Parts: sequence; structure tokens; C-alpha cells
Amino acid sequence: MRFLKNPSTDPWYNMSFDEYCLEQYPSNDPFFYLWRNRPSVIIGLNQNAYSEVNLAYLEEHGIRLARRVTGGGAVYHDLQNLNYTIVGREATPRPVVEALRALGVPAELTGRNDIYVDGRKVSGYARRVWHEREIVHGTLMYDVDLDTLTRVLDVPGSKLEAKGIASVRSRVANLKDFLPQFSSLDGLQAALQEILAGGDGELPFGEERRAAVQRISDGKFSTWDWIYGRSRQADIVRSARLACGTVEVRLSLDHGCVTDLAFGGDFLGGLPAERLAERLHGLRFDRQTLLATLAAEDTGRYFDGVSPDELTDLIIKD
Repeated sequence: MRFLKNPSTDPWYNMSFDEYCLEQYPSNDPFFYLWRNRPSVIIGLNQNAYSEVNLAYLEEHGIRLARRVTGGGAVYHDLQNLNYTIVGREATPRPVVEALRALGVPAELTGRNDIYVDGRKVSGYARRVWHEREIVHGTLMYDVDLDTLTRVLDVPGSKLEAKGIASVRSRVANLKDFLPQFSSLDGLQAALQEILAGGDGELPFGEERRAAVQRISDGKFSTWDWIYGRSRQADIVRSARLACGTVEVRLSLDHGCVTDLAFGGDFLGGLPAERLAERLHGLRFDRQTLLATLAAEDTGRYFDGVSPDELTDLIIKD
């Protein structure tokens, strides 16, 4: 199978690369490419960013959030995770499983969209159909930071919280544990590249095409509208002890905007908090937008001794 090379580690660019290859790259035959992302969380096409990801942790640790064109759940990538993409008619991850088997790993396709080794998950994959072509892309965890993986996906009410971090970690594995013949992911990537190519050569992908992918990234995959604006309705409850007393925030979001918000608690303030809550309806649910509005309203008039920054932190952070 012929292949492309994509050295980028920018998740927004790489999501764009996938879409471009599926919809615009001129090849009648199947092809593949292997690629990596810097630390990032990739959510599925239909997921709600606010309920699936620990956004505060991402912000604190400089981890990028991206949304892909395929369905499924949120996944964590870092530079010790290898991603694969196969494009063609009736694309399937089976060649990747067979390549792992050729390297001595007893991999098998199981469940809805996973690759397992000895009962533990080493890969998740997703697919999308476009006209007569199909894309399948997935992860291959080699030496992924499992502590960070569990933190970024650990949000109140999530599947991860329900199952418990220890339980989740017991069900996933890094391929490094099964591939002692490789000293690094670079070695594994080179071996998989050779097996999957099977002697076939590299396809061209010049600067003009790379510029087209960058335009898609700039106009779509890196935008707030794509990453957050597609988030469906979510209800969130948060509370904290502030200078004015205990403040509880109940808010509803849809497509990344505040559709309803109410304050409760035993706090003290000179003006009714309902008035301030009304000012936030319809705003984008991002720190800069909310902080600007709260600063203009002088939060101390509603919550004694509470600054706009403190109230914004309560609303935004987990």
C-alpha cells in the first residue's frame, strides 16, 4: 500500500490533513500515513467539549483541544502515541493489526472500535465515509503518559469517574510492554511503515497541498466554532466557598453558549444575583468573554468581596 508522510505534530493541522486526504487527495487506490500529535485531546465529531474533557487541566498544562471529523469518544495523544490513517474504499484497521502480529504482538480487533492485546486496550479507531471513499484512523499507544491520560478525561459524571481511574488504567496498555525489540517509538514507526507499505512507494504531497491543508486548519479545525461551538446541550453545577459565602452556579450550555444560568447559596451581596445571571445569557462559554462582562458589571455589588476573576474561575473551572 502506498503512503504519504506527514511530519506535523499540530493536532489542528493533522485533523485538517485527514479531511483533505479523504475529500481531495487524488488516488483511486488505498493509501496510509503514520503521524503524531503533541500533547492534545481529540474529541469525537458529536461530543460535548465541556462534559467530556477536563478543560481546566488542559489550560493549566498547555494541552491543545481538537475535534475530529469522525465519531467516537475523546482520546489523549502525546508524542509517545503513534496514529495511523488509512484512506480508500472499505478502509479497515486490519492491516495495522496484521502488522502488529508480524512484530510478535498478539493484537486483535474487538469491541466496537478497539484493538486489544492480552485483554487490554492499546488502540481505539474511528471511521467516516465520504462518497465512495472511507477513512479509518486510530491510535497506537506506545509509551503514553497514562497519568495525564486519566487526568484530562476525568470530569464529574464522566464514564471515567464512574469506572474509576485505577479500573481504567488496568484496562489499557502501552505497546512498549509487548515490543522489547524496540528501544523507541521511532523504531516501531519505521517497522510499521515498512510492513504496511509492503514495498510500495511514497505518494507526492507538495507545498501547494500543504498550504491547502493549512487553510482548512485556519478556517475550520482551529476555530472556536468547530471545537466548542458544535458542543450539544450540557448542564453543569459548580460551587465554591468565596468571601461572600458559598456560591453555587447552575448553568446550561448549547453549541458553546450559555443558555441558562442561575446563582444559589448562602452568599451576601447588595444587588440580586439574578440580574447578573441575565447578563451572561447567550454569551460564549469562554473565559475572556465571561470575564469582560463580569468586570463591566462590578461583581462585588452582587457578591460581597468577590472579584470578576474569582467568579469567572468558579463558572469556568471544574
